[in-house]
Amino acid sequence: MSKSLQAIRGMNDILPEQTPLWRYFEGTVARLLDNYGYKQIRMPIVEFTELFKRSIGEVTDIVEKEMYTFEDRNGDSLTLRPEGTAACVRAVLEHGITGGGQVQKLWYIGPMFRHERPQKGRYRQFHQIGLEVFNLDGPDIDAELIIMTWRLWGELGIRDAVKLELNSLGTSESRGRYREALVEYLSAHHDKLDEDSQRRLKTNPLRVLDTKNADTQAVLVDAPKMADYLDDESRAHFEGLKARLDAVGIPYVLNPKLVRGLDYYSKTVFEWVTDKLGAQGTVCAGGRYDGLVEQMGGKPTPGVGFAMGIERLVLMLETLEQIPEEISRQVDVYLCAFGEEAELAGLALAERIRDELPNLRLQVNAGAGSFKSQFKKADKSGALYALILGDDEMAQQVVGFKPLRGQGEQQSIAWDALAAHLATCVVQG
Repeated sequence: MSKSLQAIRGMNDILPEQTPLWRYFEGTVARLLDNYGYKQIRMPIVEFTELFKRSIGEVTDIVEKEMYTFEDRNGDSLTLRPEGTAACVRAVLEHGITGGGQVQKLWYIGPMFRHERPQKGRYRQFHQIGLEVFNLDGPDIDAELIIMTWRLWGELGIRDAVKLELNSLGTSESRGRYREALVEYLSAHHDKLDEDSQRRLKTNPLRVLDTKNADTQAVLVDAPKMADYLDDESRAHFEGLKARLDAVGIPYVLNPKLVRGLDYYSKTVFEWVTDKLGAQGTVCAGGRYDGLVEQMGGKPTPGVGFAMGIERLVLMLETLEQIPEEISRQVDVYLCAFGEEAELAGLALAERIRDELPNLRLQVNAGAGSFKSQFKKADKSGALYALILGDDEMAQQVVGFKPLRGQGEQQSIAWDALAAHLATCVVQG
């Protein structure tokens, strides 16, 4: 027997009962970003592999181990995007929209791909919403990104479940001096490091700082601190960021071991973390990357951004039971019609109601059926009310109006008065 078809491991279907919560989350974020003056950009899912090698760094775990890379028919090496910043930088360079110092405040949404071991909250195809801002170099825009996310957590009802961690990586020069000091210290304790940290010591030593290995963490207690190597400019920038967060009243924790997993970061880095999702604690992270545009062939252009994982944040909403009641209800009103004449009149009436109440979720029964079967479908739909149109209602040009979820008797409503009645009842219901 042939093997049954199924999705690739770590690449999941999002089923109809799940998509309402996704749409609620995505809509909430999009509305917030509109209010802050950000514009959406959409980039391809596939890019030339060289883009990610040049931007993320060839010795990062993403490039070394996790990218989905293949040759197309022309022999070009292509990669499914593992993150969005590099693709966004490529797009603004290609189209020249940051030239001449033009400020761009952009956001995007879509799937990313990394060949990781699938587990709860970590998948091989995952979805992100990302923001990128170009040609603003002060701490005020760094603060705005964090303030926006703080407002988002409040709107979603999860503010008490997340914590902000901050660090500064300084400029490339100060980070280079710190890297030398860290390598010297860790090399003197080489035998006490775990195997993965020993490998990173030769390729990407700053990543040793965020190891989960307890023995290596013990070694890091007395390791040099990045803060001691910051240049004056980076220190002033970081103090400016903290002052703005303090002014707004956003609490944060300084984490000197926060380095992020990508080579392009400089100065500000931050993560929003939670203890509600087990091992996958980061729900939103980002920072400043002032040298990336130049590294990718453009003129020196300051940049800062972040990305948030949709799967993890949707999971948080479910875990904390922060799901609005209307999300679980996909239908407000269900129209039941009995007989050919009533079905035709019902279609016309439904469209008239939709004209007057464009936001009303009105479902018309399809497939005919008995009174009992149609009411069963109306109840299963989750609708608040059922509309009934049969021979008696047709003769009187009224609709039977029956509450399905609460108290109240069935009543008859004239066709011309139905839209106004629904507007009142659905809002109040």
